[in-house]
Amino acid sequence: MSASHYWELRVPVTDEISEGVTNFLWELGALGVVEEAPGPGAAALRAFFSAATVPESLDASVREYLGGLVSLGFGEAGEPVVAPLADENWASAWREHFRPLAVGAALLVAPSWDVPDANGTLTIIVDPGRAFGTGHHGTTRGCLEALEALVARARPATAIDLGTGSGILAIALARLGVAQVLALDDDPDAVAAAIENAARNDLAARVECRLGDAAALDTPPAPLVVANLLTAAHRRLAAAYARCVAGGGRLVLGGILDAEAGEVLAAVGAYGFALLEARSIEGWTTLVLERR
Repeated sequence: MSASHYWELRVPVTDEISEGVTNFLWELGALGVVEEAPGPGAAALRAFFSAATVPESLDASVREYLGGLVSLGFGEAGEPVVAPLADENWASAWREHFRPLAVGAALLVAPSWDVPDANGTLTIIVDPGRAFGTGHHGTTRGCLEALEALVARARPATAIDLGTGSGILAIALARLGVAQVLALDDDPDAVAAAIENAARNDLAARVECRLGDAAALDTPPAPLVVANLLTAAHRRLAAAYARCVAGGGRLVLGGILDAEAGEVLAAVGAYGFALLEARSIEGWTTLVLERR
């Protein structure tokens, strides 16, 4: 795969299983998922994965999931195909599907090639790349909406974004008025993308992008912490959240399938967090908690 930095998975799907398969691909670590409709009644999902992905394992996981859907009585999907994707194809694929998106009351997420007039909105320029987070997935939208509401009620001086990915949530916090934001990720590609996106938004001085493991983060606790990660990561990091969030502070957790919200609540509840709000978008729950 010397000529490519990505893998592309393509699978034909029916309308009844499209959302479920999309969510499963995000769980597998997809950097992006788009749905194409080549004709009436036909649809196909395209998902993009990093070079670290093992294509045989990806193919086997998707086939097993599709087989499980059939056993539950859903219609059969088409054959999944995993193939190398050249960098330039990644860019062109996203340009076809990534459009400006209004989120919440005041935020607008836009790619650098299609930035509309602000018209009173707070624009976040984020280009799709190797790191997750463009605002189009329910997990990111849920976190953005929750952060906007929290900052509007009480603007904190500092905030931490754990598992920052593209940096979109850290950039949004700075756009909303948080003076200093720490954006942490253990993936060097994600940190590089976050640095680039912060600079693109003229926020490099206020968004510090750092490489590191959230479980080992040693920094003063902040009044607001956000982590848009999967459930397994939330369980692993529950103790770290307690160290990162100041007493009386807020913790926003995204990337949680609706059915797993109770599991995450139990994990963080053991460390003194109480639920303030839960919102669901496209089958994904965002939790807003207070550290008591």
